[in-house]
Amino acid sequence: MAPSLVLTGARVVLPTGVVDDGRVAVEGTKIAGEAPSNADVLDVTGHWVVPGFVDIHNHGGGGASFSGTVDDVLKAIRTHRLHGTTTLVASTVTDEMDLLVQQAGLLSELAEQGDIAGIHFEGPFISPCRKGAHSEELLRNPDPAEVRKLIDAGRGKAKMVTLATELPGGIDSVRLLAEHGVIAAIGHTDATYEQTVEAIDAGATVATHLFNAMPTLGHRSPGPIAALLEDERVTVELINDGTHLHPAALELAFHHAGASRVAFITDAMDAAGIGDGRYMLGPLEVEVSEGVARLVEGGSIAGSTLTQDRAFKRAVTVDKLPVKDAVAALSANPARLLGLSDRIGSLEPGKDADLVLLDANFDLKGVMRRGEWVVTPQLP
Repeated sequence: MAPSLVLTGARVVLPTGVVDDGRVAVEGTKIAGEAPSNADVLDVTGHWVVPGFVDIHNHGGGGASFSGTVDDVLKAIRTHRLHGTTTLVASTVTDEMDLLVQQAGLLSELAEQGDIAGIHFEGPFISPCRKGAHSEELLRNPDPAEVRKLIDAGRGKAKMVTLATELPGGIDSVRLLAEHGVIAAIGHTDATYEQTVEAIDAGATVATHLFNAMPTLGHRSPGPIAALLEDERVTVELINDGTHLHPAALELAFHHAGASRVAFITDAMDAAGIGDGRYMLGPLEVEVSEGVARLVEGGSIAGSTLTQDRAFKRAVTVDKLPVKDAVAALSANPARLLGLSDRIGSLEPGKDADLVLLDANFDLKGVMRRGEWVVTPQLP
């Protein structure tokens, strides 16, 4: 068991707001209400302490993919933990159904061990009109029987399925997912405003990377964006890397959805945490240049190379979001979506000791997961 520890002198972000000269006590794997008498003390004056980041949409990192082997998956997890993501949902990409079922079995075992928080199936039930970096010949309509096959393969660890709900079987599949406690996410869609409203009424609760891979907002044809932003039942994912979204689009989302309905995601692929070069995203080849991932064939943006520490820093320095709103988008909101708010997402006694230490410039200096340092602070 990790030794007891008290962090002192930091600006601590709590659910109630920012506490200057705050302290966080850790006993074993949990945040403690009182500092244990035998606790070590670490003075982190001039730093921020925020909850560990929660990423609900992530395809890989460190040169490895969540569509790969166990070693690949563990390597990708480790890469993102080094950047502050203490809880992660592993996302697959469109592939043959048999391969997705096989991968779901592998990922469910890792979820049972606590390495990941669950599985997100992005594809194959998406629109060929808005396929992005998915292989068109492998796409299919969301037949509820096939959706159920993926849920069953996840052995209770399937957390989310992204669908183009306007396709045949889409609404029935949303209802099926809702009945089984799996998040139905609207994405890679060519739906109209009215079709999107119908899907939300059927039980869809997440917008997969809002604005990306869906029709633009039109004044006579508002499309899915308006429906997803206006409905209080929907949480909207945003990729805050400066490539996927213009800052004005991000501001629009926060203004209309509010800070309680935004979840920052990475949508990261293998290159996250590494750099430029050639990679594979499922069966498709990707070229990463200057940190931007695009398909070799066609040039579509192919996920991101983002890590959540960079998303956080951009949110508070470039987008000028209040720190508490960035924390909500990176920790509290995705934790709530996953049904894990009793354990993670905020710095409260009894919850897992998952936290990120940032300096005054919002650069990452330490990461703790369940009371153990993943990145040990190197303080002056």
